[in-house]
Amino acid sequence: MGRQSSSAVTSANLTEQIETETAIQDKSGSRKRKAESTIQSTKKTKRVSAVAKVSYAEDSSDEAEVTPKATPKKGKKHHEIPVEERSEVEVTITKKVQRKRKTKEDLEAEAMALAARTVGSKLLVGAHVSGAGGVHNSIANCVKIGGNAFAVFLKSQRKWANPALSTEHITLFKAACKTHNITPSNTAVPHGSYLVNLAHTDPARTTQAYDAFVDDLSRCQKLGISLYNFHPGNSASSTREEAIAHIASNLNRAHADPSTGTVITLLETMASLGNTIGGTFEDLASIIALVNDKSRVGVCLDTCHVFAAGYDLRTPETFSATMSAFNKVIGLNYLKALHVNDSKAPLSSHRDLHANIGTGFLGLRAFHNIVNEPRLWGLPMVLETPIDVINADGKKDEDKGIWAREIKLLESLVGMDIDSKEFLELEENLQKQGIKEREKVQDQVERKKVKDTKSKAKGKGKKAKKQESDEEGLSDEE
Repeated sequence: MGRQSSSAVTSANLTEQIETETAIQDKSGSRKRKAESTIQSTKKTKRVSAVAKVSYAEDSSDEAEVTPKATPKKGKKHHEIPVEERSEVEVTITKKVQRKRKTKEDLEAEAMALAARTVGSKLLVGAHVSGAGGVHNSIANCVKIGGNAFAVFLKSQRKWANPALSTEHITLFKAACKTHNITPSNTAVPHGSYLVNLAHTDPARTTQAYDAFVDDLSRCQKLGISLYNFHPGNSASSTREEAIAHIASNLNRAHADPSTGTVITLLETMASLGNTIGGTFEDLASIIALVNDKSRVGVCLDTCHVFAAGYDLRTPETFSATMSAFNKVIGLNYLKALHVNDSKAPLSSHRDLHANIGTGFLGLRAFHNIVNEPRLWGLPMVLETPIDVINADGKKDEDKGIWAREIKLLESLVGMDIDSKEFLELEENLQKQGIKEREKVQDQVERKKVKDTKSKAKGKGKKAKKQESDEEGLSDEE
């Protein structure tokens, strides 16, 4: 007999492993016949699996298993399965795909800088980088994109309980800052957890939010970081006035805690209204007015948020008007940092949709206004723009090169003539890139306006009818 292939051996062993017995039973008064297929387990199962694995030995990263459709229960020799007309046994071979390990070359390529840091720039520009594996890694991630400033989450923003900041990570962070000539006291702006709502008045939630907040401030103090940015919160559990007073009360308490040192707490400008606190300059001014130590509080202005909230930055005139309003209501001395993001949504849309620089409704001219404002030079400017892309495999990935290019773009705008061919070409190309997203969101905004108008009219109609009915009732009573 000739030499058998591995697949033939597998088939032979499967035949020995699985014995099928079909018993035909007659039932009086019924034309139907039923078959009972008995799958008998033997002691050759391990041998079959071993042979099947050999047949896939060509790919060492894959592991094959031969699995019958119905497996005998433990402790039973026979397991009967009724089937219609005939019995079929399906054998499924599954492959376990293992992720390819990164080579030394891959790791070295990842560590290489995407852009050199600009020395002597009037701007401190960077991005919200990852601190995965330890906060010290944020420095390498900042340097990689050519940044001179950065934001980072000091712990997981998705959960309340987190490991304490280790002494080792503190040492590594400070050493990395020294190596790369980064001064964290004026270039780092860590972002607070999205879970924290200092405006919530429920006692249990207040304690939970406050403890997480103070823990972050304590981490900043240990790392030598002076600025800490957070979202003010919302007034879902109280009135707006009570929420604002509650935020200020929590800040006063945190500032008095010795573990927080002299860290400055920055209130971020917000895009939406409703229950959200921080959608107007007046909201932030009201909080600051109630803070005892004014040296411990400030503002981080998010360009996308203020634009969505109704503050225009697109022309020299509107930009100047917005800066004047900020100075009058809050005071420019409280402005300590910026989040530089374009907006996919139009002015006064109250929608928080970040876009890449120059591709949104703000456009390149707004950022030209910002980077050429001397009063903003030296303040950390942090990009929070999208970096999601679809890679060659059709999967979602991150391209941090986008941040590297946007940093250089912002730096190049300093002193650039907006009437020059260079600027006009940049502006045109970037606007073309974002046209689909702008049109999509504009359509959504317009449809919402129509819907809101109809709802408002319907509500007024009901109110008018009720009032008319009430008046008729009063008339009848008279």
